[in-house]
Amino acid sequence: MNRLTTTLLCGALALASVAVHGQNTVRVRGTIVSLEGNVLAVKSREGQDLKIQLTDKTGVAYVTALTIADIKPGDGLGTTAVARPDGTLVAREIHTFPPSLGVPNEGHRPWDDAGASMTNARVSALVQAADGRELTLTWKDGSRKLLVPPGTPIVSGVDADRSFLKAGEYVYLNAQVGADDRLTAIGRVQVSKDGVRPPQ
Repeated sequence: MNRLTTTLLCGALALASVAVHGQNTVRVRGTIVSLEGNVLAVKSREGQDLKIQLTDKTGVAYVTALTIADIKPGDGLGTTAVARPDGTLVAREIHTFPPSLGVPNEGHRPWDDAGASMTNARVSALVQAADGRELTLTWKDGSRKLLVPPGTPIVSGVDADRSFLKAGEYVYLNAQVGADDRLTAIGRVQVSKDGVRPPQ
């Protein structure tokens, strides 16, 4: 095996457990090892050692816990869900979007966890159901009903700074993969605080 092949194989293995959701974009989930200058070292949830370059545009937000009582019609949110055999979508987690952000990437699409989907939309109705609450999520081209069982993690992001990126905290972020396999953060790094973790 020549040096180039070995280098390419190592690069592929380093990213193998990071979920790809675009041609050159990945989702990173894991625990912070360190922050040195603009380089965030993360041990991914799959055990990979990753280094993510932060830029001047990289934001930081810590997450706080909400309850279903905090959700109301008109709120913008994202939710990871799985479908029951009868087609009912059941939430695994809900994260709200701040009003200033609107609802990014509106719609319903597959997610990178097996069998899961992601819906970004606004709440148009909220009613009591036999085994939880039922949300109706509506966007420009469609709508979906979503069952939210008791105990479903619900969080909101709070703007923060890099002082919150401490070793041992858990992060979720999107990153661009460069031609040299370098990872560069896109958008915000979401980080845990007081035991509340980004649930995506």
